[in-house]
Amino acid sequence: QLQLVESGGGEVQPGGSLRLSCVASGETLDGYGIGWFRQAPGSGREGVACISRRGDSSTYADSVKGRFTISRDNAKNTVLLQMNSLKPEDTAVYYCNAKSGLFDIWGQGTQVTVSS
Repeated sequence: QLQLVESGGGEVQPGGSLRLSCVASGETLDGYGIGWFRQAPGSGREGVACISRRGDSSTYADSVKGRFTISRDNAKNTVLLQMNSLKPEDTAVYYCNAKSGLFDIWGQGTQVTVSS
């Protein structure tokens, strides 16, 4: 069974950068579309970015376009989210999601805090 583990979160000042990783185990990732979501305190979970199974197509929320980049390396069973020019409003728990047909799998999340 596929399992996802996120890492790379932390605290950074506004304008800084972080790179989040989502590493899969139990199955290969190449059968799944992958998305990054985030949830801030008191808010619902929102989609940030997603990437197709082969990595040839990606989409972004308007709030992160031009600042965040999603990528994947199926050989390493890994998906990355490069986050640049971070803003305080990017503060949230970030989750990795793998979806294929009826399968919808979530990681445990990693905290990102942007604060001066």
